[in-house]
Amino acid sequence: MAIAKPMNRLHLKHYTGEIDQKIQITGSKSESNRLLILQQLYPNLSVDNLSNSDDTRLVQKALANTGAEINIGHAGTAMRFLTGYLATKEGADVILTGSGRMKERPIQILVDALKTLGADISYAEKEGFAPLKIKGSKLRGGFVRIDGNVSSQYISSLLLIAPSLEKGLELEFKGAITSVPYIKMTLSLLESLGIQTSFEGQTIVVAPQKEIEDRHITVESDWSSASYYYSMVALSEKGKITLSAYKKESLQGDSVLANLYQSFGVTTRFSENSITLEKTANFQKPSKVEFDLIKAPDIAQTIAVTSFGMGIACDLTGLHTLKIKETDRLLALQQELSKLGAEIRVTENTLHLESSSKIHKDISIATYQDHRMAMAFAPLLLKTSLFVEEQEVVSKSYPTFWEDFSNFQ
Repeated sequence: MAIAKPMNRLHLKHYTGEIDQKIQITGSKSESNRLLILQQLYPNLSVDNLSNSDDTRLVQKALANTGAEINIGHAGTAMRFLTGYLATKEGADVILTGSGRMKERPIQILVDALKTLGADISYAEKEGFAPLKIKGSKLRGGFVRIDGNVSSQYISSLLLIAPSLEKGLELEFKGAITSVPYIKMTLSLLESLGIQTSFEGQTIVVAPQKEIEDRHITVESDWSSASYYYSMVALSEKGKITLSAYKKESLQGDSVLANLYQSFGVTTRFSENSITLEKTANFQKPSKVEFDLIKAPDIAQTIAVTSFGMGIACDLTGLHTLKIKETDRLLALQQELSKLGAEIRVTENTLHLESSSKIHKDISIATYQDHRMAMAFAPLLLKTSLFVEEQEVVSKSYPTFWEDFSNFQ
C-alpha cells in the first residue's frame, strides 16, 4: 500500500496486493482507563500492557496533576471516570474541563447521581455540561437510581469508586440497560481485585472494601482496534492477518466481532495469545445483514463501511449513544458514505444502508475529530483510492495505526 501525505490529509491509493500480516496491538483503552482509576484507590495494584492511546495518557496525566484545572481535551472516558474519582478524592478542589466538543456532551446524569451520594460538584459555565467545579470529599455511598439507557461510562464511573465508599453502592436501573458488556467489564475488574459485586435484574451491588491483596494485571489488547483489520480481511479477495495479544474469554464487548464478521466471510482462529483472521474460501456474500449493536456501538462505523465496500445492504440498530460521541457518528456516517455513492439513511438510533456496487474514487473523507471515522474508512483502499482528512486523530485510541496499516504492501 502506498501512502502519500499531501498537506493535512492522507492519500490512500487503491491497493490490490496480497494481505498476510502479523500485527501487535497495545492494551485495551477501556480496560486501561478503568484500571488506572482503580490503581489510585488501591496502590498495590500493578498493571502492564497499558494502552498507548491519547485517552489513556490523558488519564495518567490528569491523575498526576496537582494544579487547579485539569483539561482532558476530547477524552470522554476521562471526563466521566475522573468526575467520579475526583469527587471522592479528599482535599481535591479542581476545575475539570475539556475541548469545545466536550463542553457540548451532557454529563448531568452522572453529576446528579454523584450528588445523591454526597458529592460537591457544580457547573462552571452551562448547567449540565463541563467545565465542572469538583471539591473532593469522603462519600458515604448507598443507593442510587439511574436510567439504564445512558452511556455505560456514567455507570462505570460510579462502579469504579463504589468499593471506596463507606457503604459501598446499590445501583438500580430504570428501563432497558445499554452497553451491558462495558458494565460487566468494570464489574469483572472489580472482582479480579477480590471485591464483591452482584448484578441481578435491574440492580448492581458493590460491597465496600478499603484494601486489596497485592494484584498484577496484564491488559488484553483492544478489540475495537481489531475491527479495522476484520474489515480489511472482509474486503479482500484472499486475506489473512494475525493480531496479538487477544484471548477467547474476553471482557470486551467488541469481541463480538469474531461472530459478526462471519457474515462478511471472516473466520477467527484463536491461539494462546493471538487471533488469526482469514477470508473464508468461496464465500457467498449475503444480500443484507442486520445487527443490534446496543452492546457494542463502537464498531458500528466499521461495520457500515464494510457493508458498503462489499455491496451488502445493512440495518443497524441500538445506536442511540453514537449521537453524543466525539461527533454525531450517525450523521457523520451518512454524510461521508453518501459522498462515496452510498444510499443511506439514519434515525436517532438506527442506520439503513442499501446495497450498491458503485464506489466513487478519490473522495476526501472528513473525520470530524473522531478517531473511529478515520480508521473505519481506511480499509476501503481495497476497493478505491481515497483521502482521509486530519489523519492524526487516530492517536486518540491507536497512535500507531497508520504505521501498522502501511504494512499492507
